[in-house]
Amino acid sequence: MLRDVENHSLPRAAAFFDLDKTVIAKSSTLTFSKSFYQGGLINRRAALRTAYAQFVFLVGGLDHVQMERMREYLSTLCRGWNVQQVREIVAETLHDLIDPIIYDEAASLIEEHHTAGRDVVIVSTSGAEVVEPVGELLGADRVVATRMVVGEDGCFTGEVEYYAYGPTKAEAIRDLAASEGYDLEHCYAYSDSATDLPMLQAVGHPHAVNPDRALRREAVARGWPVLEFRRPVPLKKRLPTLSVPPRPALVAAAAIGAAAATAGLVWYASRRRGTD
Repeated sequence: MLRDVENHSLPRAAAFFDLDKTVIAKSSTLTFSKSFYQGGLINRRAALRTAYAQFVFLVGGLDHVQMERMREYLSTLCRGWNVQQVREIVAETLHDLIDPIIYDEAASLIEEHHTAGRDVVIVSTSGAEVVEPVGELLGADRVVATRMVVGEDGCFTGEVEYYAYGPTKAEAIRDLAASEGYDLEHCYAYSDSATDLPMLQAVGHPHAVNPDRALRREAVARGWPVLEFRRPVPLKKRLPTLSVPPRPALVAAAAIGAAAATAGLVWYASRRRGTD
């Protein structure tokens, strides 16, 4: 699947992966909506709306304007939510919810990049409470994601400190390249969304994975490879074939609360329903 194989004489490189609809088949945050409901973070009405939001996300994703509206809303809605509670819910349900929706093709690519000596970095707008454990599950070396301010009481204050989205993802990649010694011309990137064009343009080997229409047009025009991932396979079924054991994720940037991101998409779903 990879066009070249690095060896120790070549510059150090990494493979940067978006998460949702690139490595896993669904929205990582929305996948936990039932668990958040059972844990008391969201009510029954919100839990039902997340099912609709998941459908909207899978069919068409979110464009730039919708993502910005989501960010503005979630920063207010998640105020006061206990971060440790979110982490515990994710830890308890991670294998049941995320393991079965990991794309077999993505897991194979991660294995190939590790075998070729490249680091694997998950770059996601979602939260550390989801992204960091998923990174560990996949054997990622680093995670880049959004960061929200947590107060002394261990709860979200409602303020966003760092938003890993659009051009900010590309900036994070360049910062990692500088600190880790990656040669970006020898690096790879994978994403499904046109909002990640800056990230894809930052590396020498960009790939569109299950692309939305806008990204597909750009990929075709630029001659980028277009990959179709269609086989979600539980990671535990692949473990006997993996040549590289999972490695703990080293977090490059912590992330926004997964529950908060879920709430933002709940809001988006309710907006869609209100206009239908």
